[in-house]
Amino acid sequence: MAGGIYLIQDDDRLVEMMEQPYDSEDQLQDLLVTYPNLIAGDQIDRATARRWLLISREAAPSDEETAVQWSLDHLFLDQNAVPTLVDVRRTPNAELRQKVLGQSIDYAANALFYWPIDSIIALFEANCRDRGRDPEQIFEEFLGADANEDRFWRKVKTNLQAGKVRLVFVADEISAEMRRVVEFLNEQMDPVEVLALEIKQYVSEDGLKTLVPRVIGQTAEAQQKKSSATRERRRWDESSFFAEIKARRGADEAQMAKAIYLWAKSQEPEVQIQWGTGDAYGGFAAQLPQKGRKPYQLFTVDIAGRMEISADNYGSQPPFNAEHNWLELRSKLSSIGLSLPIEPGERRSPSLALFTLQDESALKQVMETFDWVIEQIKTL
Repeated sequence: MAGGIYLIQDDDRLVEMMEQPYDSEDQLQDLLVTYPNLIAGDQIDRATARRWLLISREAAPSDEETAVQWSLDHLFLDQNAVPTLVDVRRTPNAELRQKVLGQSIDYAANALFYWPIDSIIALFEANCRDRGRDPEQIFEEFLGADANEDRFWRKVKTNLQAGKVRLVFVADEISAEMRRVVEFLNEQMDPVEVLALEIKQYVSEDGLKTLVPRVIGQTAEAQQKKSSATRERRRWDESSFFAEIKARRGADEAQMAKAIYLWAKSQEPEVQIQWGTGDAYGGFAAQLPQKGRKPYQLFTVDIAGRMEISADNYGSQPPFNAEHNWLELRSKLSSIGLSLPIEPGERRSPSLALFTLQDESALKQVMETFDWVIEQIKTL
């Protein structure tokens, strides 16, 4: 076990939370049923967080004559009627990883055959009965009182026919090998979305418990392919971005984003601002141009209210590809809530929620940290 996170209690007592493995796969599966938000819908879609409707746990093929002998751990739908197939394993080894990946691709390729829409509706209603809930009430809570249930189920059928499904592999630890496979599949499979979800459990000596989910597989290449294929391309600018983030996230977070934007503008011409395209990933990037090399992307700020950095971008270029500089950068960014991996160059995109910067001193520290980053890069 390794330490990882700390809680500050109301009496200013610092409580250390130690990482602890789950007792069994069933424990992790039960948690997903009870708390579907652990599937981290806000990480899967930063603009509009995915919400989850549980269709069934242990969903088996509807055709009793099929030779396939397995059942899916969980079948969910999101609010856009995209079937989400969830497979839960505790730290899969190489042999089990190959079996899980192959089996899950089998799910996706044959989902319409295994689960025709009538079967999915029947599974949903049976699951509701088992939990003592009214299916219509659950559906209303999921999509709202004015939602058209028949239209939603028709959209589920359309998505299945088009192969538009999402595969999510869940474990308490996702290995580097598993991560590379998932990233590769997510880049190559369209319109299927392939993701891994690491959910670590931390406990304290006095019984406190916290769960930390992290979505893996959303490389820039995969996001670009899928967004360009499914979303209208939109070029953002200062006016449209700040109007949108205010509408989505509120005036306070829009003010935080504006302060960061004005800081970046004040650094011109050394820092350039690039506006993004697309609905879901709209926002701006602060970049530091370099002669003979690709620009340094300092960070991005998006309409989901997040500041994000690319660990690979920093770790693959000087000066931070040197070990001592990387460790210093890691320490600096950790102090403002951006957690870099131990090894430089690892594909990870740490993010910071803007609402955590409402304290003026916290916002000032972020700007001072990136002032330091710019000075380090300029010494090259």
